[in-house]
Amino acid sequence: MGKPRNPGCVYYTTDTAVPLSQVPALVTYAQQLLQEMGLQGCIVGHVGDGNFHTTLATLPQDYAQAEAYSELLVQQALELGGTATGEHGVGLVKKKFMEAEHGAALQWMRHLKTLFDPDGILNPGKLF
Repeated sequence: MGKPRNPGCVYYTTDTAVPLSQVPALVTYAQQLLQEMGLQGCIVGHVGDGNFHTTLATLPQDYAQAEAYSELLVQQALELGGTATGEHGVGLVKKKFMEAEHGAALQWMRHLKTLFDPDGILNPGKLF
């Protein structure tokens, strides 16, 4: 068994996705942002579909900084024509970005959810 790499740290994982032509720009931004914010993290992904993940190791008292990193990364992804998430967290973590990403279509999504789930028993407490 090896020595823990980040003792005392908690981990925060975020993902974003952009059109393939914008992947280099967003990955570069993600790397620069890690350095600017003084965060430890790694970027991995299945970038063939424009999606990548950043995992941050942070002390519990600095967790808000990891969240701020994620918010800045999402804002940049949206500016590049991408999405707040390629696959994770829309129901809980990233629902606050859905209006910025989808605009008026979000209301229609809510109407459809209500149509198919009038009692709110499917994914209760989540966006959809």
